[in-house]
Amino acid sequence: MSSFERPWQPLVIVGAGRSGTNMLRDILTSLPGFSTWPCDEINYIWRHGSRAWPDDAIPAERADESFQRFLDRRFTAQWKRSGQPIVVEKTCANSLRLPYVERALRGRARYLHIVRDGRDVTASAEKRWTASLDLRYVLKKARFVPPSDLPYYALRYLGARLHRLRSSEKRLGSWGPRYPGMVEDLSQHPLGEVIAKQWDACVRSSRDALAALPAERSLTVSYEDFTADPVTGMQRIGDFIKQDWSAEQCAESTSQVSDRSVGGWKKKLEPELAARIEQQFSPTLRWVEQAEA
Repeated sequence: MSSFERPWQPLVIVGAGRSGTNMLRDILTSLPGFSTWPCDEINYIWRHGSRAWPDDAIPAERADESFQRFLDRRFTAQWKRSGQPIVVEKTCANSLRLPYVERALRGRARYLHIVRDGRDVTASAEKRWTASLDLRYVLKKARFVPPSDLPYYALRYLGARLHRLRSSEKRLGSWGPRYPGMVEDLSQHPLGEVIAKQWDACVRSSRDALAALPAERSLTVSYEDFTADPVTGMQRIGDFIKQDWSAEQCAESTSQVSDRSVGGWKKKLEPELAARIEQQFSPTLRWVEQAEA
């Protein structure tokens, strides 16, 4: 299938975990013309052929012709299921490997990069690291594991759950995008600091990769600005992806958006952790604060 025979357009939402990626995906796929996979993320698909790579920062050269054809088939299957021309993809781990994603999708994607204050991300993500088993969620994702990879991921999942049972922090062995060195950091640093470093790695990696693309290929969205004025935020996204949505459509699709969680870190994070985040990651915090300005 040549590049101009594909009847679907990929729109890739990029962001660290707990940055609002789900919110954007759900809003967009509530509108005509957009669809996505009926599960939260498809990291299993993105890692096919690189499943044993030690982290999620998979290098671009691993997106070879074989993987490109494999991914084409998966996106085409989703387009056939939905009949909608724009396939929205949201896998947070892609934040660490955008050159790989760009090559795998043969330069056809547009990117929405949503960024959020790392202190709020840390406060929110800590809950996911210690969450209990949600079997329905697991089974939804398992449907999209390539069959040859099922035994590998079943063993990994079991290991993560056993780690939670043994851990003094009652946490998973891993959650969210795995940056290079994260396993070692988890053995040497408190969980909150590792989560903040995870956020920092995702934001900086995505920012730098997108800066290398033509400006019209990506748009950065501030979680704080979007939740404060979602209608204006949707109009801005509509301009970027050339969708002529009415004010009513923008308002209806964002009717459940709230900014009540903004700044919640002030009550949820220990002051010492908040201070360490501000000290270690102040350049990224400043960039995120100014990202949409």
